[in-house]
Amino acid sequence: MRTFRTLPVALGLVAMGVSQAKAQQSANGEIYELITTAIHTRSSATALPVTVLSGDTLHEAARATLGETLGSQPGIQNASFGPAVGQTVVRGQQGRRVMNLTNGLPNADASGNSADHAQTVEAILANAIEVLRGPSTLLYGGGAIGGVVNVIDSRIATSIPQSPSFAMETRHDTAADLSTTVGNLNFATGKLVWHVDGLYRDWNDLNIPGSAIDPRYLDASAENVQGFIPNTGGRGNSGTGGVSWVFDDGGHLGFAYNRLNNRYGLPPTADAAATAADSDFVHIEMQRNRYDLDGEWHDLTAWAKTLSYKASYTDYAHAEVEASGAKGTQFANQSWQQRVQLTHTDTAARHGVVGVQRADETFSALGEGSFIPVTDIKSTGLFVVEDLHLAATTFEFGGRLNRDTYDPQNHDPQNHDPQNAAAPARAFDTYSLSGSALWDVSAQTSLGLSISHSQRAPSVEELYSNHGLAALDDCVIHDANGACEIGNDSFNAETSLNTDLTLAFNDERVDATLTGFYNRFNDYIGQIATGESVDGFPVLAYTQDDAHFFGIEMNAKFTLANHYALSVFGDLVRGQFDTLGAVPRMPPARLGAELRYNGGDWSVYGNVQHAFQQTRAGQFEIGTNAWTRLDLGADYSLPVGSGEVLLFVRAHNLTNATLRLSTSYLRGFAPEAGRSLEAGIRYTF
Repeated sequence: MRTFRTLPVALGLVAMGVSQAKAQQSANGEIYELITTAIHTRSSATALPVTVLSGDTLHEAARATLGETLGSQPGIQNASFGPAVGQTVVRGQQGRRVMNLTNGLPNADASGNSADHAQTVEAILANAIEVLRGPSTLLYGGGAIGGVVNVIDSRIATSIPQSPSFAMETRHDTAADLSTTVGNLNFATGKLVWHVDGLYRDWNDLNIPGSAIDPRYLDASAENVQGFIPNTGGRGNSGTGGVSWVFDDGGHLGFAYNRLNNRYGLPPTADAAATAADSDFVHIEMQRNRYDLDGEWHDLTAWAKTLSYKASYTDYAHAEVEASGAKGTQFANQSWQQRVQLTHTDTAARHGVVGVQRADETFSALGEGSFIPVTDIKSTGLFVVEDLHLAATTFEFGGRLNRDTYDPQNHDPQNHDPQNAAAPARAFDTYSLSGSALWDVSAQTSLGLSISHSQRAPSVEELYSNHGLAALDDCVIHDANGACEIGNDSFNAETSLNTDLTLAFNDERVDATLTGFYNRFNDYIGQIATGESVDGFPVLAYTQDDAHFFGIEMNAKFTLANHYALSVFGDLVRGQFDTLGAVPRMPPARLGAELRYNGGDWSVYGNVQHAFQQTRAGQFEIGTNAWTRLDLGADYSLPVGSGEVLLFVRAHNLTNATLRLSTSYLRGFAPEAGRSLEAGIRYTF
């Protein structure tokens, strides 16, 4: 497999998933090579906290949202907002602290702005998903202070395929009558490689066990919806075309275009859900156009091994539409993203990269429900990353300088900007430094220690939501989120000091990792319930306070006799403000296990996951009960001509348990799906 060198390695991080990633192999026995790194492409050679899903593992895990796809991995959980929205939570961090990428560049949508905004990425179309766990500001700036999720697909080819490839799949899940059809085609004409893919998905209201609303959120006399969550159906489609010119030396230059449309309902407020009153229902209509340019050149000079350039332009918009058809808040983001990286020639013991990253965006939330001014956002980052190999120890170190500026545009009453949109411009200069050591204690065992300093500038919604609010009763309600959200334009940049310690063991039969981490934040920004309300809607104020996070992550896989394998995992994370109590929406502690049989054409598995009670809910918040989930699945493959057909069936939440996610804003109003059966067929050649 060809080595990719498109992005810099994250330094100062210790791998919870070192052995997990290096053990993954493709069907022909090739070990998976990391793409979200530049210096190292094997996780066994870098102190990088990475989780990788690819091949059959990704196909089995792929769901309608990215959060649900990754939510059962150690240290990663899902924050749902109904069946159409699932945001990734990494070590308790979500939203603007987890950067979502497609092929190494930000998605530039509005998913980080609010919990009800869907991500513009399709896991089912991906070749691989790589998650960098913990602070990754060295690579991508402040938006990655919690982690990075990079979805990798084949829209721009980096090599010429030996023969055309085609895949098509259809699947159906009974939980919401969710039907998905997807296909992709890759072929070459000379040195040009072409790519086409498409997806269509539709679904109805989500079926659940028992009541939609937790009784603790209702008056004793109020009614409750049973068995389903109203207004949660929707439909979506996506199409991509790409072409790449592959050079004789292995470099390439390619272009791709993607169009995505999504329409989905949002779970209603308590009153509307209790009466199923569709007059209060809100749905989102979303469109996104993305254009990508990707180039890589090899051996330009004696000292320049690889030069890569990536650029994307994204035109994103969505409207929050009321049942009457009236449009409330209308979000938009026009974004240019660029990245240049130079990998210098390797020496016997040292190699590295230097690079520049630039983002230019115009973000707005207009309309009758506008609560954020139109803002021009610019970000520039300079980074350098080096490593040093000495005997059995690998040292990694690097630094990054970043400048982020926010320039709100003048108030325009005709566009219903917030009542005082003349918000002050802000500029933030941040830096990140890190150093780590990975010691190969033996051929099977490694020990890693990492210390890093990371900074993040506040985001546009944290600074300017309902800016200039004169009285609480004048607050512009974010209808889709059902809250009065208030920012603060005087915030400082967040600063965190992070320490990771990891022990990993890998041999022919056992692959295990144990990680502990501690993150200390100065000026951490949280969205905190104040206990106040406006017209029945809760007030959520962005607030700055020092905080600390710590946790443990464990995973182990045991290869048993006769094609059997047993996997176990566990994770725990705690977050605490210095003065405001527990950080809200933190994941519960979890334990899980899976037994799998792989007999060639047949693959059968059963897994169980237990989430403990979450009582540390945050001020004016309600916790979640413990739950246990049981899933079963089976795959069967058979040759058909020159291709292969895969038949699969999966039973989800077999015990029909009520699953409320403590990470979700809607944990009291929208539980996860009840018992369901998913079946599908996939053809590839």
